[in-house]
Amino acid sequence: MGIEIEDKFDVTADYQLPDLSGLAEVVGPKSFQLVALYYDTPDLRLARRGVTLRRRRGGADPGWHLKLPKAKGVRQEIAIPLTRSTKVVPAELAELVRAYTRGAELGVVAELDTRRSVTLLKDGDRKLVEIADDRVKGTVYGTDPPAVMRWREVEAELLEGDEKLLAKTGKRLRKAGATPSPATSKLAKLLDPPPAPHAGLEPGTAGHTVMAYLSGQVTALLSQDPRVRREEEDAVHQMRVAARRLRSALKAFKPVVRNTSEIQDELRWLGGVLGEVRDLEVIRARFARELAGLPPELVVGPVRARLGDDLLRREREGYDTIRETLGGERYYALLDALDALVSEPELGKAAADPAETRLADVAAANWNRVTKAYETAQAIDDPEQREIAMHDVRKAAKRARYTAEALRDTLGKRMGTLAKLAEDVQEVLGAHQDGVVAQETLAEEAGAARRAGEDTFTYGVLAGLERAAADRAHEDFPRVWSETMAGVEKVL
Repeated sequence: MGIEIEDKFDVTADYQLPDLSGLAEVVGPKSFQLVALYYDTPDLRLARRGVTLRRRRGGADPGWHLKLPKAKGVRQEIAIPLTRSTKVVPAELAELVRAYTRGAELGVVAELDTRRSVTLLKDGDRKLVEIADDRVKGTVYGTDPPAVMRWREVEAELLEGDEKLLAKTGKRLRKAGATPSPATSKLAKLLDPPPAPHAGLEPGTAGHTVMAYLSGQVTALLSQDPRVRREEEDAVHQMRVAARRLRSALKAFKPVVRNTSEIQDELRWLGGVLGEVRDLEVIRARFARELAGLPPELVVGPVRARLGDDLLRREREGYDTIRETLGGERYYALLDALDALVSEPELGKAAADPAETRLADVAAANWNRVTKAYETAQAIDDPEQREIAMHDVRKAAKRARYTAEALRDTLGKRMGTLAKLAEDVQEVLGAHQDGVVAQETLAEEAGAARRAGEDTFTYGVLAGLERAAADRAHEDFPRVWSETMAGVEKVL
């Protein structure tokens, strides 16, 4: 898998590539032919979401290429060797786009025949930037006869150089007459697919602000799906966060977007499936750090294996459950419901109100939920029950944080401040909760070790460390709460 950083330009048929000397050593041009078949569903579900799946012959990297959305100007690319068949998409790539296809059949929708002339900017053996001058013949299938389009474009792709060099290269190309291309890819230029549908709302209204945020989180959730299937680092966490943010926003903005309780329930379900693996990832890394910090004489018996390999085995089992979930009809139904939410939401009367006033009130109301939860918890005499109630304070703080973050672009700096204050409360309560959960996990693993006749001394050492961390967070909370309330008074 690679990350592409490139700039695309439209040029005329008689465009002359400028002199690039002075930027670096110039090598080339070298020409070759590329022939690529593009695969999609009949209604172009991949193209609508900026996903490209192709089988390409010719050039330096023939094979199957899957390009996934990541961020503006930067995309993930997954490549595998060519297979003999042009009709069947390799199963591992078809699996990675299932969140977009929802089980619909993939077939050839277009072909690009490109005469490419490549110029390299080098520094010794290092390839810094590649400039590709492409003369393209594109064919769209599905019509009789197939539609044909011809054009020329130039791409400057960063290889081993830095982004300053890429920017300087782009500046020279533009001075010679190239114009930045609005198309994200050759396929997008050829097919010109309509974007995924979104609700058309008046800018500046509460509805427009909320739906823009929800749309962004749906995109974030979808973009993590292939990464989760590949078990990439932090992918489960990011997908879980997107699900939580969506659910939190639907709760917070109920006056704006109505009748979303079923979607909220399904997002809670998805978050729960993802949560098991995420919690294991976190606690396994936590124990590894703690063990690495202990003097060797305090690490007795096969404790590293139990707190590493055993937890990793459970993590692998959790991934099996996740993959089964992501291939199921319930998950696809949730994605369909999210698409429908973004394109045709059921809006409340508050959607037409100015975002500045209506959503500021929502942010304040969500913070009031935090203070009420805190007051309720503090009124409980029983320490154990009070600790349980403080978990509700943490959940309320997380919702207040997500709400403020959703409004940061619209309402400005004060929402950023409120989000940070809520995060401070969430983190100190989370640190206490994490310490408690870690102690429970250690007790469970120590029991298994004891039954196997192993020395459990180190488990006790770790449990002591976790108890101390939990106690520190507990003792620190009154200070954090006092500082937070003083800060909230300034922004609300």
